[in-house]
Amino acid sequence: MTTTTRRNLFKLAGGAAFVAAAPAILTMPVRAAGNRRIAMIVKNLGNSYFDACANGAKQAAGEIGGIDIIYTASAKPTAEDQIAVIDAQIAQKVDGIIVSANDADALVPVGKKAAQRGIKVMSFDSAIAPAGRLVHLSASSTPLIGAKQVQMIAKTLGGKGEVAILSAASTMTNQNSWIEAMKEEWKKPEYKDMPLVATVYGDDQDDKSYREMQGLIKSHPNLKGVISPTTIGIRSGAKAIVDGDLVGKVFITGLGLPSEMKDYVLKGACDTFAIWNPVEYGYSSTFIMNDILNGKPTSEGSKLSMGKKGETTVGKDGECIMGEPFVFDKSNVEEFAKIF
Repeated sequence: MTTTTRRNLFKLAGGAAFVAAAPAILTMPVRAAGNRRIAMIVKNLGNSYFDACANGAKQAAGEIGGIDIIYTASAKPTAEDQIAVIDAQIAQKVDGIIVSANDADALVPVGKKAAQRGIKVMSFDSAIAPAGRLVHLSASSTPLIGAKQVQMIAKTLGGKGEVAILSAASTMTNQNSWIEAMKEEWKKPEYKDMPLVATVYGDDQDDKSYREMQGLIKSHPNLKGVISPTTIGIRSGAKAIVDGDLVGKVFITGLGLPSEMKDYVLKGACDTFAIWNPVEYGYSSTFIMNDILNGKPTSEGSKLSMGKKGETTVGKDGECIMGEPFVFDKSNVEEFAKIF
C-alpha cells in the first residue's frame, strides 16, 4: 500500500466510530422530503465488520446527498430470518436494497419480489444468485482472496504442518467460494508438507466458533495452523489459542479486523491476516446503488462509480470488484486498529 493510498484510506475512514448494533428490524427513520431510502441488510446483528460497512454507507450518502441509509439485520444469520427483514423493507417501499446474503439461492425469490415492486437490489460481501439481484460487489477476486490466505499460513509455518479451516455457515456463498479457491492454491507442490486436515463451521457466532476451534485442537494434536475466512471466526479462534496457552504452537490467519486482531497479533497467536477496509466496502456499495437508482446500465462491461474509490467494471453475472485485500502484521496492525 502506497503512502498516498494509506492517506486516502485514513481520510475515508475519518476516525468515525462504528454504528451501534440495531434491533432486529429497525424503526423507519423520518424521511427527508424527496430523499431516496436505501436499506443495507447484513447477515446478522452484533457484527462489527458490518457496523463498519454501515458507517461507510452513511459517509457515501452524506457525500451524494438526498439519500437515507437504513441499516438493519436479523438477530440470527439464517436465510429465513433475513428474508423476513427484506420483506419488511419491501413493505416500507424503499428505493434500493443492498444485501450480504446468508444463502445465495434462498434469497432469489424475495429479490425478484423486490424487483417486481420497482426496488433495485444488489448484493455485496456474500452474493445473492444472479437471478435475484442486478449486481454483486466483491471486495476482491475470489482466487486472490483464497490464495492469499493459504500463502499467509504457509509463510508462518514454513510450508510444513497440519492446517484446518474454521469457516462461518456452510451455506454462505463467499465463504464456500474462498474455500474452493484455497483448495486450488493448495494443489501447488510447495504445499505438499502442509495438508488440510479438516473444515469446520462456527456459523459466525463467537461462542460456537470458539468451541469449534477447541474441537480442532483436541481432534488434531499435530495441528499447526488454522485459516478462518471470517472476522468472527478468526477472533474467536485466536482467543482459543491464547486461552489454551497454545501461542507459538498453533497459529491462526484469515480475514479479520485490525481493531479486533491487534492484541492477538501482538501476543503471537496470529502472525498475519488480511482484510479489505469494510468502511470502503459500504461506501463503494452505496455509490454503486446510487448509480443504479439513477438509471446507469448494469450490463457486462458497464462502468459504475465507487466515489473516491474510482470506478468498477461490471463483469460476468453482474459481478464487480472493489480491490485487493491488504495484509496486516505487527508492523502495521496498531496503526490500522485506530481506523477499523
